[in-house]
Amino acid sequence: MTNNDSQDESGTEFNEQDRFIHVPARLKILSHLYVVKSVEYVALKNQTGLTWGNISTHVRKLEDKGYITMKKEIIMRKPHSMLSLTGKGQKEFEEYRKKVKKMLG
Repeated sequence: MTNNDSQDESGTEFNEQDRFIHVPARLKILSHLYVVKSVEYVALKNQTGLTWGNISTHVRKLEDKGYITMKKEIIMRKPHSMLSLTGKGQKEFEEYRKKVKKMLG
């Protein structure tokens, strides 16, 4: 076991990606996107209860990791941003979920 991995008594290890996802704001965003697949930015902000600053910061971090994508367009002269979970994001979130389920029994 390295300094970057933590392990519980069941042998389930949390790696760097798991700890990245485990941050409450990112976990809320990924959980929501895992269910709905795609959501408008303002709707996600309202659903998660995050502030504009929090959601902006964590969306950027999730984009940088390749877990989500944002499609921006103008609809009726208003900016419209759609967020979607990528294949990588879905895979990493599913692995995270499996580990948490195993730890919880």
